[in-house]
Amino acid sequence: MIITHDNKTPRIDPSAYVAPNAVICGDVSIGPGCRILFGAQVIAESGSIRIGRECIVMENAVLRSSAEHPLSIGNNCLIGPQTHVVGCTIEDEVFIATGAAVFHAARLGRGCELRINAVVHIKTHVAAGAFVPIGWVAAGAPAQMFAPHEHDKIWEIQKTLDFPLTVYGFERNDADMVKITQRLSQKLAAHQDDRVI
Repeated sequence: MIITHDNKTPRIDPSAYVAPNAVICGDVSIGPGCRILFGAQVIAESGSIRIGRECIVMENAVLRSSAEHPLSIGNNCLIGPQTHVVGCTIEDEVFIATGAAVFHAARLGRGCELRINAVVHIKTHVAAGAFVPIGWVAAGAPAQMFAPHEHDKIWEIQKTLDFPLTVYGFERNDADMVKITQRLSQKLAAHQDDRVI
């Protein structure tokens, strides 16, 4: 389904393929030879999404952007099934395996790999050619790698990255779910004027 959002209509190269039940919404540009497979969601929330040439976005992947955090994907990247990729920069030839998550303002260098269920936290920079092991967490710039049970070490870096401020615009000590959901509700109300093409 192709949807105009915020008066922006997706631009899809004629040689690209978008599965009939995939959703492409808003300021999205999909390059030549790309394949957006079944159930994938590519949703530009008042920020752009740019996908280079010959990229594969597999089943049920979710790609999102916002006004504060556009999403840029280089050429020849593979975004695996059931991944979550939001508001970051992905350079050429990156492999993101099943179930991985990449958060706001992260950067994945050319040719890096995220293995199954890997997490790249906000503002984290994974070097070109590096990999994040299965289920591990990358945090910091440059990225440090942590096993999932190393919560205290992850939190030492994560708290300085200030997720509530970066993602929702609230200082950590001022963030609560009422404020966050009210702000998101207001922003997402813009979808009431969407138009299916």
